[in-house]
Amino acid sequence: MVLESYSTAAAAPPERAAHWSAIIADTYFPLQLSYRDPATFQGRLERRSAGPVSLSRLRTEPACYERVPGLIRHGEAEEYLVTIPSVAPVLFRQLGRDVTCGPGGFLLERGDAPYRFAYEARNDLLVMKIAHSALAERLRQPDRLCATIFDGRDGLGGLFAETVRRAHAMPQDAGAAEVLGRHLIELLALALDRQAETDRGAGTVVRAAHLQRAQQAIRREIRDPALSPESVARVCGISKRYLHDLFSETGTTVAQHIRETRLQAARDMLQMPGDLSLAGIAYRLGFCDQAQFSRQFRAFFGQTPRDYRNACRARQPQG
Repeated sequence: MVLESYSTAAAAPPERAAHWSAIIADTYFPLQLSYRDPATFQGRLERRSAGPVSLSRLRTEPACYERVPGLIRHGEAEEYLVTIPSVAPVLFRQLGRDVTCGPGGFLLERGDAPYRFAYEARNDLLVMKIAHSALAERLRQPDRLCATIFDGRDGLGGLFAETVRRAHAMPQDAGAAEVLGRHLIELLALALDRQAETDRGAGTVVRAAHLQRAQQAIRREIRDPALSPESVARVCGISKRYLHDLFSETGTTVAQHIRETRLQAARDMLQMPGDLSLAGIAYRLGFCDQAQFSRQFRAFFGQTPRDYRNACRARQPQG
């Protein structure tokens, strides 16, 4: 595919911000943009395809790009962006992590999870867009590597970054583009995997922290009958896919953990003295009704809530 070029130069100053937003949405996906000065903002974007990936170069004034939940549509293509800054550092936030990627590095962004991407000085960025499935075929759980800074100067990371630079500038035909695109995916996967091996210890700590935060959010919101994987992910600022991935390592699902946390809290309430009704306990802990509470409690603990309470009281010393 031939190189396509877009610019704000031809747009009237009041229309530049909206014009650039449309260019960005068409090249990547819808984003919420903000500018230091929308009327004087200037940007130029060049893009081309390379078989299974697309390559683009952005030269712009300072800007902030946000992938907000309202712009993420269910069922849309899952894609990653790989960004290589050349002039100024970029500030990036995703999955609860804040990083700064300067020239000489590159970072991975998940397109169907909320994020914030900004730079405070004029910048020159190279971006590669790749389908989630294409990277996941070659790299286990790519999400774990989002919001991580990778070395783009040396080793495999340096080779990948240099190949992206050359690929964006070289003339192509359809056959060469297909081969080049596959080569870029292989290089990216190798570079990410190599550094991930080095950073695995730190990554494990980060994942453990995310899991602990999700479990705390579940305990804190356990009385909400609408508590769900979606709401937990939203509270924690991570994607639902990443949340499910975290819990899969514990041998359970998010929904199962929510249900079991409710039941364990109910068991603790049944052990306490007082005359709170079973319906009252069910209501306080987010069950739909007493029947659902009793059914799930018996399935999990092997006896009804009433029988469990009676057994606890029978074991209490008589005054």
